[in-house]
Amino acid sequence: MDSKVIRYIILVFILFIISIVFSLINIGNEKILKNTYIQNLDVSKMSQNEAEEYINKEYREKKLKQIILKHNDYETAISFDQLNVDLDTSKAVGEAYGKGRTGNIVTNNYTILFSYFYKKNISLNINLDGDALGNVVKDIESKLPDVKTESSYYIDGENLIIKKGTIGVQVKQDELKQKITDVINDIKDKENIIEIPVEEVKPKEINIDKIASEIKKEAKDAYISENPLEIHIEQNGIELAISTEEAKKILKEDKEEYTIPLKITEPTIKVASLGDRAFTDKIATFSTSYDASNINRNNNLVLAAQKLNGTIVNPNDSFSYNKTIGERTISAGFKEAKAYANGDIVLDVGGGICQLSSTLYNTVLLANLNVTERHSHYFKTSYVAAGRDATVSWGSVDFQFENNRKYPIKIEAVAGEGVVTVNLWGIKQEDDCTVVIDSKETSIIERTVEKVNNKSQEREGEDGCTSETYKTLLKGGVVVSKSLISKDTYNALSKKVCQ
Repeated sequence: MDSKVIRYIILVFILFIISIVFSLINIGNEKILKNTYIQNLDVSKMSQNEAEEYINKEYREKKLKQIILKHNDYETAISFDQLNVDLDTSKAVGEAYGKGRTGNIVTNNYTILFSYFYKKNISLNINLDGDALGNVVKDIESKLPDVKTESSYYIDGENLIIKKGTIGVQVKQDELKQKITDVINDIKDKENIIEIPVEEVKPKEINIDKIASEIKKEAKDAYISENPLEIHIEQNGIELAISTEEAKKILKEDKEEYTIPLKITEPTIKVASLGDRAFTDKIATFSTSYDASNINRNNNLVLAAQKLNGTIVNPNDSFSYNKTIGERTISAGFKEAKAYANGDIVLDVGGGICQLSSTLYNTVLLANLNVTERHSHYFKTSYVAAGRDATVSWGSVDFQFENNRKYPIKIEAVAGEGVVTVNLWGIKQEDDCTVVIDSKETSIIERTVEKVNNKSQEREGEDGCTSETYKTLLKGGVVVSKSLISKDTYNALSKKVCQ
């Protein structure tokens, strides 16, 4: 036999013997191999239980801190719970423990040997709710103080009011989603701070042809038909009183707001003249309280309630709070009162009318109507529990719902003497359920302390929180369904003390 072949056989035999010895040495080892990491966390020389406990502990510490998002002087926070974050620790630990154990004797030995020289990082399967992430990103964008606003319009009497949009920023949504995902995935980083990626953009050009088409309606009389019972609401005939070419000339002027005259044709019979047959039943009601001695706030609430009162929403039609109330200006009768803006409490024209939108929101929930847009405040409010408010801001943040009932509804709104009440009237249906709204605070965000130079600037501040709000439907006392309405984060209002 050739000497080279003999040497080769001897070498193979020696390696085989070494391999067996190596295996026998490691056969009783119940620890994860050296240089093994899970999501960049070192789990070397740990048992499976120790590795799971270690990773879960690190994740809990990270989860305790909110994810802080910043843009210039603006800052907000979101919680892991809002994104329904979930991680599969067992799978990753199982994979780490299987290194050097799941192959044959040769491959296992090489895996063990290589672990002394090379790092192996195993990915941890961290899942988050994509829909929830998208909603959080949209909500963050809506609250930026310098966010771009699109042109908007509403009808005020016999005029079409068009508000020009403003140049501002918009969030790079995909980039922000990735940044949030990266922060969640980096368990070692406990800071959880993100700079919100934005870009400056211009609003779309005002399209008067499109607006004219959207507002144009033929006049229709209201009437009730029987078998089956149906309520048909009257409709004003609406069209531009001038040509679109003339309207375009008006829009060429350098103004923030434009007034286009309308031709209104009123129907002969209106729903109000149909009597109680159209709105026989109180579908839902909700009230909140406020300090009536605050004259400006009282003025704003009374005025907004008057504008809201009597509004009728047809089946499948949408309601917009901003379009119904209109822009909050001094000329419209609104006054300055305290409001939340840019992460602080400031004086703002129309301040306080978020209490009416929040009262309406709760009435809409109790009527089991379909909410299509709703935003929480930056701070907790005093008039409703966390998770049950609906903030609004002209041109950017709105409260909207659609009437998903068979019959039209009429909004009755009254404010005065420290109480805001909203009733929804309509006709009861066989499929109506009793609605129970339950909100709970899921964590506390402690207030920080700021030093100020003037004693007049002192304030107690208030802790923030995260919350969850649920809607339960009951039929004959039996639970039909229970669903999560929202997860919200309310920032802490800092305490200010004089130095």
